[in-house]
Amino acid sequence: MRIGQVFPAEYESQLTSKKALLQDLFAPYALPEIEIYRSEPEHYRQRAEFRIWHDGDDIYHAMFDSDTKQKVRIDYFPVASKLIADFMPVLLSKIQFNHALRYKLYQVDYLATLSGELLISMIYKRQLDEQWQQAANDLTNELLPEWNVKIIGRSRKQKVVLKDDFVTERFAVGKKTLAYQQVEGSFTQPNAGVNQQMLNWAAKIAGQLNGDLLELYCGNANFSLALADYFEQVVATEISRTSIKSAQYNIALNGIDNVQVLQMSAEDVSKALANGSALKHIDLASMTLNTVLVDPPRAGLDPDTLQLVSRFNDIIYISCNPQTLADNLQILDKTHRVVCSALFDQFPYSHHVETGLWLQKR
Repeated sequence: MRIGQVFPAEYESQLTSKKALLQDLFAPYALPEIEIYRSEPEHYRQRAEFRIWHDGDDIYHAMFDSDTKQKVRIDYFPVASKLIADFMPVLLSKIQFNHALRYKLYQVDYLATLSGELLISMIYKRQLDEQWQQAANDLTNELLPEWNVKIIGRSRKQKVVLKDDFVTERFAVGKKTLAYQQVEGSFTQPNAGVNQQMLNWAAKIAGQLNGDLLELYCGNANFSLALADYFEQVVATEISRTSIKSAQYNIALNGIDNVQVLQMSAEDVSKALANGSALKHIDLASMTLNTVLVDPPRAGLDPDTLQLVSRFNDIIYISCNPQTLADNLQILDKTHRVVCSALFDQFPYSHHVETGLWLQKR
């Protein structure tokens, strides 16, 4: 992919190549037909980060080519949501001759929602003072009501929040619309359209299951909220305190009362269950934990966690790395068979592939 460009005419062919890659990789496991969940071919990312380049009076967004290390000027960015792409030149026009906002501005990060909110993080190589805060407040007021924008200022060991440091995203899952707090600087799925499809795919599977759900690597409760209606209880674990705080906020925001979030690593959960220990204050003996959902980092599942999930009747495995998923499947195939597979095209025009598998006990 050439930086900052999209190629809608090539979209279907690159998607076909990704499907072929998965078919080859998982050929030994007789996967059912892979369901394809397409991205929009342009304006699909809800997050974008840019260096800000100063050239005399001129100022522009820039990115760096990972291969050549060369700087690439970005005047319009069709990879990003239309909200971000349209706002980028507006921001620069407002700060180009505003010394308080432009001086030593190093980077700008954008976080947008499908529901029309936009959070701007302006990162500086200087300490931010009251003059900056007043200028940022004035800019926010000038942009409203046309742009639903929130601004945050950052510098070394400093964070200035004018209003909120989060946006609220909304996803339609089944017959419900769920609200998600997405905090600046925390992980969220960048392709919101595909994420919504992914949540509905998992909900479709959950509708065929019963009992209780254990979820590992739950983040801000992305899947927990979407699947809560389909299980008696959901126990979700995560190690990031920021994500746990957001998850708890999101559970309350949606009025959900059957999801509990624990600060535990997948490895610690595995050890606790292997030893017959309780998870924090939760009595697992009173639960019917038939299903586990895992959405691990690129390294996949460690051996202890693999051993843990192999004990469940049903496994919903979301993977951002097909290779480590294939490695894990060598073990899981001994106890489970794949009954449903999906390709979620989170990152068009790149080599990255997001995969979903539903595995059932043999």
